[in-house]
Amino acid sequence: MQLGVFILTVAVGIQFFAYVYQIDGRLGITVQRPPGVEGFLPIGALMGWKLFFTTGTWDPVHPAAMVILGVAAMVSLGLRKSFCGWICPVGTLSEWLWKMGQRLFGRNFRLPPWADYLFRSVKYVLLGLFVWVIFKMDLAAINTFIYSPYYKVSDVKMLHFFTRMTALTAGVLFLLTVASVLTRNFWCRYLCPYGALMGVLASLGPTRIRRNAHNCIQCGKCARKCPYHLPVDQKARILSPECSGCMDCVQICPVPNTLELKTYGLWQNVWSTVAIAITVMGLFIGSIFIARVTGHWQGNVKDTEFRLLLERIDGAEMTHPGI
Repeated sequence: MQLGVFILTVAVGIQFFAYVYQIDGRLGITVQRPPGVEGFLPIGALMGWKLFFTTGTWDPVHPAAMVILGVAAMVSLGLRKSFCGWICPVGTLSEWLWKMGQRLFGRNFRLPPWADYLFRSVKYVLLGLFVWVIFKMDLAAINTFIYSPYYKVSDVKMLHFFTRMTALTAGVLFLLTVASVLTRNFWCRYLCPYGALMGVLASLGPTRIRRNAHNCIQCGKCARKCPYHLPVDQKARILSPECSGCMDCVQICPVPNTLELKTYGLWQNVWSTVAIAITVMGLFIGSIFIARVTGHWQGNVKDTEFRLLLERIDGAEMTHPGI
């Protein structure tokens, strides 16, 4: 499932690059701009959701960003941070990197407890900063941002982050890659504000990993297998916002019915790995299908306007609007 989403994300990136290349080079347009690229615009999506909740207006420029963030939030509320563990392509890449490090060095390295706690707070600080800035913005400021020339080409700005990479950017990406090889889920664990938001929402939901202490033989396999180093073998239930619902601990447990992912509330459910996969992917695909059918997926920036905006993308009016 992770591999499939990752391949789809790469395909979306290639299609978007081809579209921008054709638009920018004044060539014939043979591909459409893929709305899925907006999944990498979470700040704009947060602004869009604030606008929607206060006025009922759906972001007409990057509507898919709202859809993807909304699906991630819905999945996280119901099934832990499973959007990060089952869908997010950055999380998938991060997982591949630390597993590669495990093969190279025979292990992954862990920060001391005090450093781990300090670094884990960074992503929540970043999330708090973004939420505070958006909360402080009034509706006029949000509308100004959403309809600004900058926001209309913000996905291209994101593309230029990689295609016009500076030495500083390359250096930072290199350091993040090395850190991800050495440490499990370095980006997700310490720096990703998107994941921090999903973790907060997951903590509010009714689903938890539960451990039957009477059955547990204290082998410790679950804690060693957990990609986020959670003490699964010591807790009656896992409350940590880091739990991604990956089911690794449940699968490796040698004693049946000792570890289970359960949802409590108006309904009670014990989740299997297959059931989670079907539910998460069903919600993801279903939400996108509904958004497409109802006109909440494709933005309203036409090719002609997009081409004119790209001609001025390096101008002063295309810098990030001040807030």
